[in-house]
Amino acid sequence: MVEASSGMALPWESAQARAYAQRMNRVMDYIDRHLDTDVRLETLAGVALFSEFHFHRVFQAWCGETLGEYVRRRRLEVGALYLDHHREMSVLEVAVAVGFGSGEAFARAFRRHFGVAPSQWRASVPVRWAAQRDQLQTQQDRKIDQMPMSATGEDRGLIHLAGNFHMKVQLETLPAARVAYMRHVGPYGESVARFWAARFLPWRNAQGLETATCYGIGWDDPGITPAARCRYDACVEVRPEFSSTSPISYAQLPGGLYAVGQFSGTLAQLGLAWTYLLREWLAHSGRQLDHRPLLERYGPSASSDAATQTFRLELCLPVRAA
Repeated sequence: MVEASSGMALPWESAQARAYAQRMNRVMDYIDRHLDTDVRLETLAGVALFSEFHFHRVFQAWCGETLGEYVRRRRLEVGALYLDHHREMSVLEVAVAVGFGSGEAFARAFRRHFGVAPSQWRASVPVRWAAQRDQLQTQQDRKIDQMPMSATGEDRGLIHLAGNFHMKVQLETLPAARVAYMRHVGPYGESVARFWAARFLPWRNAQGLETATCYGIGWDDPGITPAARCRYDACVEVRPEFSSTSPISYAQLPGGLYAVGQFSGTLAQLGLAWTYLLREWLAHSGRQLDHRPLLERYGPSASSDAATQTFRLELCLPVRAA
């Protein structure tokens, strides 16, 4: 059942399987919004429209983890993100924000999961981020070396030099938006691109939404969450009266202040672009990262070029005053 939850196109996937995926997505989203509370089984069963008797077994079969394991993992992963990006928060404040009753309980669980204490994790931020940046740069260089020989030396040089990101970034207040979305669960990168092409875009175009603004939302940090469990939503903005059946779910993207970076490059460079925004621009901006989701926005200026395997979009980083 894991493949069905990823949203990949499967010839045997039934309408019932798609409906189950929607219900599990609602449960996961609810858990993320209520990590600081006592997430009760009966409440989640109601969100999923399952009986309490069957819900725990269905959740484990679908997600590959028990409900308790999933909630604990999400609390610790979000706690790690807070330690990375919200240095104004103490370890105790982080612990409470993700549902732990004490700093000691959080520290014990954190060490079991990540192998280090929360304070050590926070102190290792520069080293970990540099290692992730170097890994992304190496992956990009390999992609360049694998480009078809038909690409000119000039083209290859431009793509390689684009690794030193200096995106134009400006602050914008984005309105809230109702979106229809499909969810992919698995590694980011090329598998997400295939998901858009094989699954989401054919559905969007069949609905006559070719000109509507689209969004991509990566809910997890691949430096923290195992690649096989990373969640990504492909979304399209829809009007309030729009309605469609499975495999679509609906959500309301919150508006607010975003740092919007104009990205133009290859898929291999997209991770570097996010790294630049989160770990270079943000550190010198005088702003704090907000708790709203990070967005890839495909608006009127978005484009793609199959010949050069490049595309243009906007990276939207939610921010607030320091």
